[in-house]
Amino acid sequence: MRKKTITFGALLLLTLAGAASAAESPCDRVLRLLGNRLADATCTESPDLTTNNPNTTPQNNSLPGLPAFAFTPQTDRATIAPNAASKTPITKAVPGLQINARFASDPLGQGRFLLRLPNDWNGSLVVAGASGTRSEFNGDFAWSDYVIQKGYAYASQNKGVLNLQFSTAADPLACRLNPDSPLFVHFYDNDPGQEFTRWRDFMVLAADTARRGIQARYGKAPRNTYAVGTSNGGYQVRRAIETAPDYFDGGVDWEGTFVDPDTPNLLTDLPAAIRNFPDYVAASFSPTSTAARNIVAAGYPPDIVAGTASLWGSYSASFWEVTQCQWQKRLDPGYDTYGAGTGTYNYVARRAASSVDDKLAAFATTGKIKRPLITVAGTMDGLLPIDHHARAYARRVAEDDDNNNDDHGRHHGGHRDRDPAYRLYEIQNGNHIETYKDTFPQLELIEPHAQRAFDLLVRHVEQRAPLPASQCVRRGGVIEDAPAAAGHCANLFEP
Repeated sequence: MRKKTITFGALLLLTLAGAASAAESPCDRVLRLLGNRLADATCTESPDLTTNNPNTTPQNNSLPGLPAFAFTPQTDRATIAPNAASKTPITKAVPGLQINARFASDPLGQGRFLLRLPNDWNGSLVVAGASGTRSEFNGDFAWSDYVIQKGYAYASQNKGVLNLQFSTAADPLACRLNPDSPLFVHFYDNDPGQEFTRWRDFMVLAADTARRGIQARYGKAPRNTYAVGTSNGGYQVRRAIETAPDYFDGGVDWEGTFVDPDTPNLLTDLPAAIRNFPDYVAASFSPTSTAARNIVAAGYPPDIVAGTASLWGSYSASFWEVTQCQWQKRLDPGYDTYGAGTGTYNYVARRAASSVDDKLAAFATTGKIKRPLITVAGTMDGLLPIDHHARAYARRVAEDDDNNNDDHGRHHGGHRDRDPAYRLYEIQNGNHIETYKDTFPQLELIEPHAQRAFDLLVRHVEQRAPLPASQCVRRGGVIEDAPAAAGHCANLFEP
């Protein structure tokens, strides 16, 4: 048998290769193996991936070459989550890698990606959606701080779109901030190529890219991947669970947007609120006024009035008209927004005059879930009323179960799930914007319930524990394994 020998030159090459490999930092390795999937990527070996570290969330307007308000990470993380004094408790530093980048495959160059890889990894991944038109840092208070401390890798994205820039009434795509404001803004997601159908794709792209980054960092794929998100980010969760079962093992959608071409929908509800609110104010906020009755009839919860402050007034000032304008200009651009009127937009008539219903249908939520999914929503949601969004989606899931009860098995990691679990946990007096509780103490925070729902989902997926029944979570209560109030809350508001 011939004896193999290693020459000095070959030995030297092996030694140099080993030294080069040893010299490669964790950041260098992850970025190298992610290759051309990312553009403008930075990787930081962070001493703490939680928001206790001021470098975890970039400053507003910190991306070069963009106008003010196009990129607002600090604002975004506090938009729905509680203020800094009441955000997720942080009990320890979490060292690891943080990667900020753009998706190289996005032809518009706006799709952004965030990946946090803790040194003490628990083997699983959480992928977050983004609310509104917010950035990939939208979930830093509510989701990242919570799961990073548990050892999860965390990824997020911005639905492929930047936020907004200030404009003027002369801009055909501009929306005014509210009916009393002289200020107009231009949302990037009303620009050409920014169809809302992209939202689902960027959630899946983030999951796929994060899994590759995890493989590069830890040498193995994540054991489980969970989707979480709020508002439009909750919509992203639903679509991920409906359409991408190979990427996700379950999801938690916190007050997700229900999208459907049939009525009622967001474009039928918002005009009624916009149209009637001035008359409600003129009626001295009377709950028995015709205007108040019309707003409630459109699906909205009752108002809360505290001195000169009004819960409906808060939504009118910040969300109702600007959201209606944003969606109408994307889905029905032929409508004369301010000439014909935002409050007089008639969706049923516009279906006959435009393709608005076809555009809604293109990104509708179907209820055909292929993995376990939990919805957490507040009864006092004044932007996405619970019966027209959370409960509507629950009804859609139930309809799909009824239509497929003979053959409803779904593949899941080597075994088959039959009827993947769906639960709706209604939070009594919860609303869409957590910080409104500062003005209206009767409201309840949803964040702790969304985080508990996440833990229950993990227990269900990894330990096969049954999910608690859908239920009304009483004020000051928690999601219960054996709820006394199963099903819907009896009243939208409890004083």
